Amino acid sequence: MAHPSIVNLTGENFASEAEQSTVPVVIDFWSEHCGPCKMLSPVLDEVASEVGAQAKVTKVDVMANRDLAMKFGIRAVPTLIFMKDGEVKETKTGIMMKDAIIQKLTSLA
Repeated sequence: MAHPSIVNLTGENFASEAEQSTVPVVIDFWSEHCGPCKMLSPVLDEVASEVGAQAKVTKVDVMANRDLAMKFGIRAVPTLIFMKDGEVKETKTGIMMKDAIIQKLTSLA
């Protein structure tokens, strides 16, 4: 089960939760049938518990939200997008380690 602070993004809440966020945001574009996505999920749970209110951890199911996946040009999962003030600051495809994710979010704060 995902950490309670992780927000599942959809077309309806994307602007309010990600683009208009006052703190840095990491968006995990994932798919249920993706092995590496399943490996990354507990890492993101740990990130969410450690960053608290200083950053926001979010997820987009690419199969359920194809419009968001297309908007960001997602070609492989997992893909992590780091945003600050509504702008994409960095995109990483594949698994990232917890410390690297936290460091990136901290650098955007």
